[in-house]
Amino acid sequence: MMSFNMLLCAVVLVLAVSVEAGLSGGNNNYNYDLSGQALRNLFNSPVYKAERVIRPLGSSSAGVGPFSHSGVLVTLADNSQHLIHKGNGYGKSSQTVVTDARHMSPAWQVDSSKNFQGTKTVAHFVKTGGSDYNLLTDNCHQASKRMMNQ
Repeated sequence: MMSFNMLLCAVVLVLAVSVEAGLSGGNNNYNYDLSGQALRNLFNSPVYKAERVIRPLGSSSAGVGPFSHSGVLVTLADNSQHLIHKGNGYGKSSQTVVTDARHMSPAWQVDSSKNFQGTKTVAHFVKTGGSDYNLLTDNCHQASKRMMNQ
């Protein structure tokens, strides 16, 4: 007979695997809008506004808690916007990546906002997001909160 603790561990494991699969986007199909000097310029760009944004996982219409994905939408001096977010398999050398905001779906909703007044760069946000992904100890939600609190 399975004890309550063993059953709870089994449920948590299934949930973790399900969330991991939903977060992963890990098809390793890397598309790049920028490279070389243009990419360096983006990473060195000052961030003026940052908004923590959240969307539901996959095709789910409810995006709460672990059943959602989060990132930080940054606005630069030229009013261009980029989503900085983290996921398993999202990048090559880092699991925190920068995506042009034009690739965002309308499902993203603003959770909080902060004016950085150009005191941090895109690179600061990526570094704060962290290069490694771990579902339990360093996931998208933890990374986006760290980015907003830097």
